[in-house]
Amino acid sequence: MAVSALLAGGVRYVVVSPGSRSAPMAYALAEADAAGRVELLVRIDERSAGFTALGLALSTGAPAAVLTTSGTAVGNLLPAVMEANHAAVPLMVISADRPEELRGTGANQTTTQLDLFGDHVRFAVDVPAGRDPRRAVETALSAATGVFDDVAPGPVQLNLAFRDPLVPAREDHLPAVSGRGVYRVGRGPLALDFPAAPAHLRERRTVVLAGHDAGPVAEAFARAHGLPLLAEPSSNARFGPNAVGPYRLLLEHFGAGSALPIERVVLFGRPTLSRPVSALLARADVPAALYQPVPVAWYEPGRRTELPLDNLADLAEFAGRGSATWLDAWLLAGAAAQHSLDQVLASSAAATGPAVGALVWKHSRGQLMLGSSNGIRDVDLAGEPAPEPHATVFANRGLAGIDGTLSTATGIALGGRQETTLLVGDVTFLHDAGGLLLGSGEPDPLLRIVVLNDSGGAIFNLLEHGAVQESGAYGNAVERLFGTPHTVDISALAAAYGVEHHAVSTTAELAAALTSPREGRSIIEVRTDRQGLRELHARIRAAVGAAVAGAPAAE
Repeated sequence: MAVSALLAGGVRYVVVSPGSRSAPMAYALAEADAAGRVELLVRIDERSAGFTALGLALSTGAPAAVLTTSGTAVGNLLPAVMEANHAAVPLMVISADRPEELRGTGANQTTTQLDLFGDHVRFAVDVPAGRDPRRAVETALSAATGVFDDVAPGPVQLNLAFRDPLVPAREDHLPAVSGRGVYRVGRGPLALDFPAAPAHLRERRTVVLAGHDAGPVAEAFARAHGLPLLAEPSSNARFGPNAVGPYRLLLEHFGAGSALPIERVVLFGRPTLSRPVSALLARADVPAALYQPVPVAWYEPGRRTELPLDNLADLAEFAGRGSATWLDAWLLAGAAAQHSLDQVLASSAAATGPAVGALVWKHSRGQLMLGSSNGIRDVDLAGEPAPEPHATVFANRGLAGIDGTLSTATGIALGGRQETTLLVGDVTFLHDAGGLLLGSGEPDPLLRIVVLNDSGGAIFNLLEHGAVQESGAYGNAVERLFGTPHTVDISALAAAYGVEHHAVSTTAELAAALTSPREGRSIIEVRTDRQGLRELHARIRAAVGAAVAGAPAAE
C-alpha cells in the first residue's frame, strides 16, 4: 500500500540500502521495479544512498525516495536531509523500524527514529506496524513538494514499523518485466524572453545579482531592463549579452566614490560565493530587493535586509532601467577584465584552478555539477559567460558542504539521463570516494568527474589562514589542520572501483580530455600545485585592476 501511494504521488526513483527490517518494503518495491513502475537503485552506504536520491530529485524536479533499515542506518541520512532542507529538495526518507512492543526493550538495532531529523524535515510521521500507511504517504508527499501554503518543498520522514514475517510468502514471485519507462520531469527552458522594460521606468544604476538557483528569469530580467548581470555559475543565469564574467573583481570599481557607483541591487536566488558580493548587500546606502515569488528555505522571514517582492512588475519599478552608459560601462570593464584574466592564465601551460574552472565551464554540455570549496569559485572567477547556456548547472549550496558530492552527481546523471560533468577538488573527491561504488548490475551513469588534485585543501590558502601560514607564526599547523595534505593514489582508487582514469597536468591535455568521446563513468585527474595559489590570485587582481583602469570609458 505504501508503494502504491508513493508511485501515485509521483515518486519514480527509490534508492535502497540493504537491511532486514526494511525487507517488506524492499520486496514490494522490487515488484514495482520489475513491472516498470519505478526504478530502483541500490547502495550499500546509506549516506551515499541519501545523496544519490538528492541528486535524482534535483535533476528530475520530482520527489525521490531513499529506503533504509533501522538503527544507525537512518542516522547516516542526516547530511543529505540537511542539504535537502536548506535547498528545498523533495527528498522522501523511508526509515524502517521495529514495532512498538520492541522499542525500549534493548532489541537489536532499535533506537528513537521519529523526529531524528528535527526541524530539517517538513513532516515526520510514525506509522505503526499493521496500520494503513496511505494517508501518511499522501501527507508526506504534499509536504515534500510544497503543496502547503507558505512552506517551501523539502525533505520528509516516513518511519514505517514492520513485524515478522519480513519476507514474502512462498507462493509470491516477481511479475514479468513489462519494460521500463523513461521518467523525466522538465526543469523548464534554459533561457527566457521578456518584453523590453516600459519607457516610463526611471533610469537607475542597478545591478542584477543572480545567486544559486536564480534561474533564467534573472537573465531575462537584466536583458529586458538593460542592466548588468552578475551571475554565479549555479544560478543558471550566467549567459546572455548582459552577463559580466569576473564581476566580483569589478565591484570595487563601481563602489562608493567611483564615477559610476551602484545605486541599487536586484537579487535573484541565493548568493553564496564571494565576500565582495556580501559586502555589497550589506551596504546600508544601496537599497536591495529580493525576487521571491514562492517560499524559500534558505532564510527566515525578517532575517535579511533586502525588500522581498513577489512579482516582476514591482521588481521592475524598484530596479528601473539602465542607461546605455551604465550597461556599456560594465560590459567594457567586464571585457577588459576577462581578457586580462585570460592572459594571466595563458602565461603558463600548467592547469591551475582558475584555468581548470574556465575549461570545464566552456566544454561542459548537458548537466554540470560544481563541488563546493574552490571549484565553483574558480568557475565564478574565470568562466566566461556564453551567449546561450550550454548545460544545466547544479551545486549543493544549501549548506555548501563537500559531503556526498560524488553521490549527488551520480543521482543527477541518472535522473537527467544525459551526459554530466562534475568538477571537484581532491578533498571533496576523497570525502565521498565510497560514492564511486556501484553494485554489479546497477546502472552506470554517463558521468565525467574532473578532480583538481593539489594534495590538500587549497581554499584555505586564499582565506586568512593563508596569511597566517605565510607569517610562519604557527609553523606547520595551518598546513596540517587546514591544508590536510595527503598522498592518495587516485588512479589506484579509480581502478579499485572500476572507473576509467586519465591524468593530465596542462590546460591543453585537459581540453583534449574534456572533448574526447566517452561512455559510462570516467575520472580526469588534474595534477597541480597549490603553493602558488595566493600569488596567482594576486596577479589576477593586479592585472584586472590595471586593465579596468585603462579600459575605454562608456559614452
